[in-house]
Amino acid sequence: MRLLLRLAMEGEGYQVLEAKNGEQCLAEFTESRPQMVLLDAVMPGIDGFTCCQQLRQRPEAQDVPVLMITVLDDSESVDRAFEAGATDYVTKPIHWPVLCQRVRRLLKAYWETVQLQAQIERERALTLQLEAANRELTRLATSDGLTGLANRRYFDEVLDREWRRAMREHQPFSLLLCDVDFFKAYNDTYGHLMGDHCLESVAKILAQSVHRSADLAARYGGEEFAIIMPNTPIAGSRQIANRIQQQLAYAAIPHVASSASSVVTLSIGLICVVPEQGCTPTAALTKVDQMLYRAKEAGRNQICATVNFSTLTM
Repeated sequence: MRLLLRLAMEGEGYQVLEAKNGEQCLAEFTESRPQMVLLDAVMPGIDGFTCCQQLRQRPEAQDVPVLMITVLDDSESVDRAFEAGATDYVTKPIHWPVLCQRVRRLLKAYWETVQLQAQIERERALTLQLEAANRELTRLATSDGLTGLANRRYFDEVLDREWRRAMREHQPFSLLLCDVDFFKAYNDTYGHLMGDHCLESVAKILAQSVHRSADLAARYGGEEFAIIMPNTPIAGSRQIANRIQQQLAYAAIPHVASSASSVVTLSIGLICVVPEQGCTPTAALTKVDQMLYRAKEAGRNQICATVNFSTLTM
């Protein structure tokens, strides 16, 4: 019977591998990975039902069609064959045109499935590439090219969104604005390339000083930086401002042209307010800018803050 099957399939143009029993079938499948299995239900050793069941437990064999060949044509045996994972069955004595037609149909369905899976994988890979490209475009559109912090456009979007959220939820909202002291003199002394390195170092310290996902550090413009801190009372925002100055002092970036210190320093303006109707983000920016100006007037390298727009100098 195996010889007749092999000759019939080779006559149809298929390459045929022959196994004498179920154990050899399983071993042959592992080694050769055929595209279809013709399996006799009654075999020495493990029977065809058990062999089929064990094949289906292998991930690489789950989609491979299994055609069961059996003398058993009762409904119980047919059900058992399908429960074991058979794709179809034919009974003995074999009607060869029917067998060849079913083999062609099953292989055609298998190849179409393989092609569909390959297409799905290609589309999935393309989707992942597009998602990665979109993320990169979003990052480029919202990030400052030099420092990697949020850019001014994204800062304005987040400020407006978080301000309205704080107004709805009656939560405290803190906003920090800082400026590198005597930065023009730094550029004149060390050159613009070193000036860029200085801004990158300051940006890194600001980014490391905020830990919550809702907080946003941004390059506000030139040598100015800003931090949005939603749902943050004055004590928390002061702590962050102090941390920034401490970390910058620890970095000790030389600045011989500064009259505030021998190293790079920041002047910081800080406000904390519970937004109310009529109070706008623009007003908050104006007020925090005033606080920054007062910090500069007071000698730079310090923090000037206001709570609910009542001035408090630290």
